[in-house]
Amino acid sequence: MSKKQNKNKSNPILKKSLFISLITLKWILIIGIIFGILTGGVVLGYVTSIVKDEPVRSPEEMVSEVMKNNVSGFAYFNDETLIGQLRSVEDRRMIELNDIPKVIQDAFIATEDQNFENHIGIDIKGITRAVKQQVFNEQIQTGGSTITQQLARRVFLNFDQTIDRKVKEIILSVRMEQVLTKDQILEAYLNKIGFGTGSSGYPVSGVKAAIQGIFGLNDLNDINIAQAAFLAGLPQNPNKYSPFTGYGEFDEPGFNAAVERQKHVLNRMKEAGKITEAEYTEALNFDIKASLAKPSEKAYTTYPYLMIEIERRAAEILLKQENPELSQEEIDASVEEYRETVINGGYKIYTTIDQTIYDAMQEIAQNPDNFAPDNENGVEQTGAVMINNKTGSILGMIEGRGYEIEEYNHATQMKRQPGSSMKPIAAYLPAINSGELQPASILDDIPIILPDGGKGAHLPLNWDYKYHGLMTAREALNESYNIPAIYVYNEIVGRDDALDFVEELGITTLTEEDRNAQTGVIGGLSYGTTVEELTNAFSSIANYGEFNDAYLIEKIEDSDGKIVYEHQHAPEKLFTEQAAFLITDMLKTAVAEGASGGEIRKGFKNYGKIPIVGKTGTTNLYRDVWFLGYSPDITLGVWAGYDQNGSLDFGRYDERTGKARAKEIWSKVMDKTIELKPGLFETTEFYQPEGLVRKTVSSKSGLIPTELTKQAGFTTTDLFDKKYVPTEMDDSLSELPVISYNDINYIPLASTPDDMIETKIVVNRSTSLKELYEKIDSILKGYSSSQKPKNSNGYPMRLEDFYPTDMGSTAPIAEEPRIEDGKNPEPPFNVRLEQKEGINVITFDHSPSEDVVGYRFYRNNGNGFTHSQTKRYDDELKFKDYVSGSVDYFYYVVAVDVAGNISEPKRLQTNKDAESPEIPVQEDEEGDTDDNDDNEGSGVDLGNIGSLPKIPTNVEAVKDELTVKITWIANSVNDKVLYYEIYYSDKKDGDYQFISNANKNSFADTSIINEGWYRIAAVNKTGASALSDPVEVK
Repeated sequence: MSKKQNKNKSNPILKKSLFISLITLKWILIIGIIFGILTGGVVLGYVTSIVKDEPVRSPEEMVSEVMKNNVSGFAYFNDETLIGQLRSVEDRRMIELNDIPKVIQDAFIATEDQNFENHIGIDIKGITRAVKQQVFNEQIQTGGSTITQQLARRVFLNFDQTIDRKVKEIILSVRMEQVLTKDQILEAYLNKIGFGTGSSGYPVSGVKAAIQGIFGLNDLNDINIAQAAFLAGLPQNPNKYSPFTGYGEFDEPGFNAAVERQKHVLNRMKEAGKITEAEYTEALNFDIKASLAKPSEKAYTTYPYLMIEIERRAAEILLKQENPELSQEEIDASVEEYRETVINGGYKIYTTIDQTIYDAMQEIAQNPDNFAPDNENGVEQTGAVMINNKTGSILGMIEGRGYEIEEYNHATQMKRQPGSSMKPIAAYLPAINSGELQPASILDDIPIILPDGGKGAHLPLNWDYKYHGLMTAREALNESYNIPAIYVYNEIVGRDDALDFVEELGITTLTEEDRNAQTGVIGGLSYGTTVEELTNAFSSIANYGEFNDAYLIEKIEDSDGKIVYEHQHAPEKLFTEQAAFLITDMLKTAVAEGASGGEIRKGFKNYGKIPIVGKTGTTNLYRDVWFLGYSPDITLGVWAGYDQNGSLDFGRYDERTGKARAKEIWSKVMDKTIELKPGLFETTEFYQPEGLVRKTVSSKSGLIPTELTKQAGFTTTDLFDKKYVPTEMDDSLSELPVISYNDINYIPLASTPDDMIETKIVVNRSTSLKELYEKIDSILKGYSSSQKPKNSNGYPMRLEDFYPTDMGSTAPIAEEPRIEDGKNPEPPFNVRLEQKEGINVITFDHSPSEDVVGYRFYRNNGNGFTHSQTKRYDDELKFKDYVSGSVDYFYYVVAVDVAGNISEPKRLQTNKDAESPEIPVQEDEEGDTDDNDDNEGSGVDLGNIGSLPKIPTNVEAVKDELTVKITWIANSVNDKVLYYEIYYSDKKDGDYQFISNANKNSFADTSIINEGWYRIAAVNKTGASALSDPVEVK
């Protein structure tokens, strides 16, 4: 037996202790195993509870989510220069890993995850290091998350700092490493990670956006080690390290913190062997601040209206493409939601907007000198759209005075009443296109009675509160009178056909109620129109009947550069070239001759150089003012007013008054566009298409003139579509004896003196004025004072206020209304004599007697009193007598009533000291004197005075060395001419002096005269005719 065995046997205590230790170890192991099992179960249960609501994603779903990105979109002007980034919360631009420089990849891996290539999604060593740094509060904090964990957090989770989120992050990271390659993970990470704020003020995400937004580099290969390290340091705390503020301004504290972080990144790159010591030193010395991008404003700061409009239109286009079955109402309801798809889809949107024009229009809109000062109505606003006539492309807009003042788009969204700017497109153009109307067609501007549910009848007015009678369609549009347009709209075209035509021209804002609005042609619509759509409608006229729906988006590319939309030019022929030219020619007259065109003629500097036409529009109290004007190439529509619907009229001399504002803005925009873009105005005139002829027609019927028409001077010459030249003769005229009272022709009474009756060529209207005014009289009597239409002074209108101004040329509709009162009339009032060189002028006021029909004027130059002139009631109350300065002249004037009774004479004489000759008693044709007691003391009986002789005609003058011989056609024997009077003046429009009498139809003037003008008057017992047309002697 060995010593050892002996020793063991001899030590039983030791043996017992060893046994006890083994037993204890066994139980410790057993208890440990049991505890481990129990603890593992708890942990497993805890983890299970955390992830129970987390969806189980398939490998395909996980890959799709990881690789999916919201990508920044961009908008471009028509020359493809950048407008700016679409309105997303960040700037993100996609790039493949192969296109990302190695130095960037190295910088991120060295800084964020040195063991990236080897770990399974989590890095135990990195987590331990991060815990140690946190526990000991070390200055350098590297974080324990791998690139995979950061990606999992960004794609699938939120950024809550909780244990639950961390557990989910670890599980997802391990899962991601099983279904994605390292390259996919790194590419997704570098495209998603945030870098803080870029130089435009947008948050930038992804390395491509960061390189451009922070350093202004478009080519990633231009980046150096210092810049790569600077970028790699930002994602740990983008808010702290960002070198720019949210306004794109340089942030000194943020930049300094980022530089310190950059130094750490460079150190990690050097330790990882990614850069050499020399590269490390060079990077540290690089002036990173100088390499930062220059601060720039967001596109939404520079072009807020435009960017929002681009997004809206692009969203609508793509939504329609994807859902062609949707109605416009459904699209309108969904477009705002779909806008997010456009914003984050990486689309490139190419527009038709010309930056030069757009910027110029904005400058005009934002210049306060171009508008009224802010006042109780608010801020005076404006909206404008410029369209290329050939294509329909929108070149520029004014959406408002400034986005910071009002975000509402006054060019494309605002609906306002168009006023008279509807007249060309809702009345005249469709009527001309159908052949129902031509520029020389005759319209009657007389009252129209429209049904009115409230007060029974409505009597619309013109803007000047007058009615102007028969006129051509050109004249009616030229002066923008309401009544002819309402007639054409309701009676010639018809409201339904008119509004169908308007809708074909692109107006989408009409309602069913508008089809019942009899005054819709002058702007009485439910909602009105937008500036864009009304401008678009006028553009089709400039384009000779071809309608191009105005558009802003030229094409759209997706994030891969594939064209997903491109505008297709598809003009639609809506009316003839001939109709387009005729309405253009009429609008040309409106600008060149119309009262409303004065501001254009004066304010548009290129007027007369660039061919332009246009139409104004105004609503009641000048709440809206419009001007729609076009050249052959460009159409520009402008609106001005207040959002609160206040009036632009503060009075003629008030600086706030903006009644002409739309025309002023139109002129400024057009002048600036011509200056900046003269090539847009290459067409020098509106070309006249074939099929048009110029014809002379009656200006009272629009038919072929007769000799009577020509004699009356009732003709007009204008353009016609040759298919619609009239073939019927004018039958509207008659030659009738009439007596005029207040510019209305009446049938004379049997007692009316002959010299108070005149034979006139008058118009027989197709409308019975007698019946019309009986109806109006009945309507006015049924109105309360508040219901009656008001005149320009605000007073209720009387029946006579509804008479047209051409009643003086209208055939009589009733007998003379004045009734003889049984006594001689009162003499005229305020008879006065004014002596001038070679002429005496006698003026007076009307007799107060209501039955007076006119006045007779008698003169005496030493040869006795003769009846010189007659003035009828409506004539100018003025007599002119051409005299010789060496002779005393005596005059008297009497009033004549409807029965031929005369007043006491009112005497005048040139020489107050001369003895007044006696006024003789005139005899009738039988030689009887007047025994009427009422005339006693007057010495005059004018009851049988005949008519004055007609004016001599065909006056000719021939001069030889010593004599001027003047001849004329002798008057008819019916004129009973006693002699002729010869008058001379050295000027055609000067004062003519009486020089001699002649007993026949010729006269030889032997005075020494080199040159001058002669006129002849015929004289009979009644008096002298008016002077003949002047004839010149040279």
